[in-house]
Parts: sequence; structure tokens; C-alpha cells
Amino acid sequence: MRRQSTRDIGARYEEKAAAYLSAAGIEILARNFYCRGGEIDLIGSDGRYLIFFEVKYRSSKKDGLPFSAIGSVKRRRLFLAARQYLYRQHLPENTPVRFDAVGILGEELIWLRDAFRETRL
Repeated sequence: MRRQSTRDIGARYEEKAAAYLSAAGIEILARNFYCRGGEIDLIGSDGRYLIFFEVKYRSSKKDGLPFSAIGSVKRRRLFLAARQYLYRQHLPENTPVRFDAVGILGEELIWLRDAFRETRL
């Protein structure tokens, strides 16, 4: 049996996160948005905010907690990618945005709203 690549595993858990968020009322607008500066796993809206989601999976605590993998470099790349998304979609800079994180540990999913902020996009 072929071992799954980290990309395949990531895609599977991003799909799980998207299904969970959709069931919670989030409209998923984009998946895996790529630009030169970074990547955003999921982009959604709750009707008030445009939400950029970072999804992290860990099979067990021995691999570390999911949210600990979102360091300052990763956050900076998310902010750059969010700016690019706003630009490419012709959305105003003052669009209300939020950065959320979805951590999956084993099969447990935790949605951390407003996980981190940038003072200005």
C-alpha cells in the first residue's frame, strides 16, 4: 500500500475542515489560494467578515499541537496572500477580514476564531 504524501493528507483534512465550516454557516469561497508570497488553505465568509483559514493537522500530540505550527513567518505569508486575494478580487482594502485557524488533532477539530491579526492589510 502506498504511503500518502503530506499534500494528500493536507488536502483530506482541509476538506474535513471545509465541510465542518460549511455546516457551521461559513460560505467557502476559495480553496488553496496561491500567490508568490504564500498560500491560504480556505477562504470563506460568514456574511460579516471575509475569513482566511489556516488548517493544520497533527496525528497525535507527539507530533506537536496543530496551532504551534503557525509561527510568525507563516502568519506573515498569510497576510501577504490575503492582500493579494483582496487585490485580485478587486475588493477594497477596508473589507472586514479575519484570520482563523482550524487545528485537527487526530480526529478532533478545533476552530480558533480570530486566531491572529495584522494591524493593516
